[in-house]
Amino acid sequence: MSTAKGPGGPGGPDTAVREALARRPRRFLFSLWPLLCWAHLLSGTLFGLGVLLALTVLVSLGAILSVLGVGLLLLVCTALLGVPVAAVERHRLRLVAPVAIADPYERPQDGTAWHRLRHRLTQRATWRELGYAALLAIVFAGAGLGVLVLLVLSAILVSVPVLVWALAPEAVMVIPGHAIPSPWAAVPFTLVGLAGVALSAYAAGWLTWAQVRIAWLLLSPRQDETSRHVVELTRSRARLADAFEAERRRIERDLHDGAQQQLVALTMTLGLAEFELGDAHPEAAALIGRGRAEARRALDQLRDLVRGIHPQVLTDHGLAAAVAEIALRTPLEVTVGIDLPNRLPGPVETTAYFTVAEALANATKHSGAGRIEISGRLDRDRLVLVVTDDGMGGADPSKGTGLSGLADRLAILRGRLTVASPVGGPTRVRVEVPCSA
Repeated sequence: MSTAKGPGGPGGPDTAVREALARRPRRFLFSLWPLLCWAHLLSGTLFGLGVLLALTVLVSLGAILSVLGVGLLLLVCTALLGVPVAAVERHRLRLVAPVAIADPYERPQDGTAWHRLRHRLTQRATWRELGYAALLAIVFAGAGLGVLVLLVLSAILVSVPVLVWALAPEAVMVIPGHAIPSPWAAVPFTLVGLAGVALSAYAAGWLTWAQVRIAWLLLSPRQDETSRHVVELTRSRARLADAFEAERRRIERDLHDGAQQQLVALTMTLGLAEFELGDAHPEAAALIGRGRAEARRALDQLRDLVRGIHPQVLTDHGLAAAVAEIALRTPLEVTVGIDLPNRLPGPVETTAYFTVAEALANATKHSGAGRIEISGRLDRDRLVLVVTDDGMGGADPSKGTGLSGLADRLAILRGRLTVASPVGGPTRVRVEVPCSA
């Protein structure tokens, strides 16, 4: 979240004044915040009164001239009055909220002026800006005027001793019928004035905070709309990943129950044919033997393919056993140290397994490593896997090593893939996957 630093201390863009008031109320009076808040209220009051006058004139003329048709145009102008008001307010609020308020309006890429006007009128931001303009003209301008009047009266009371001294020997009457004979007799008025100045400073601070807060609620982009789109996008990506996983499981099952069993039956049939021919037809028996060997190789390749689609050991025994099994089939020396207290969710185990498998494949093919270490643990409901090899380093996920695709898959589960591979080695692949994603 963006932060802003104001005279009263650090804080969020809509809470800087509130933090200065709540955390350091005494220091607030002797900081720049009261001056900034008074300046903000003064400009806002003058601007709000101008907006009130414009709203009154447009609505009145629109209602009167509506019978002629011209009033409808004026009412449209009234609806759009919040647009320039909001633009001015976004700049004016920088006085007390250094972080700018973004414009929520989504401008069309093309179209005529009428199309852009109609699009503007259909945007919720337009009507929120109009509502803010009404609040500025009626509520904040009136409240700001009251705070400023209190400040002016308090300043007059503070200056009463000076007035008495300057006008002496004539008596000064602050209260009708009660003359003040000397500056010392005016000290109580000064104390009351100082209290009024302090009250005005605090009132200006809280009113400024309220206005900044309302401005952030009405003039900034709605986070719920953006968040809803992000959540829906994440869910759609997760559904695609689940559909892909289900389709892969179906292919694995079909290969295991269909083509693999047929190849086993073919191998057995060729073996029986080779036995029946025996020595009577040695050339035919040799051809059948060659066909049987080819069928065995095809069966072995099919088993490797099925194992690569989704290893059965991962389904039956979990991630640690599956990684240990793939480490045994790796031609390099692999040390596995995965300590997990229980089974993890299926998507987490599958994604972590194929990430480790891809890292092992890259280390075997490209790194020139002789030894690989794999460690894994749970850290605050997050699976952390680290694959380290002693190869030459220089691995770049952007050069088609397959890790970029795995990073995209991890992103679906809100996971993260980090590759550290300086030239000369070692290469360190770190995988973090939240188990609750």
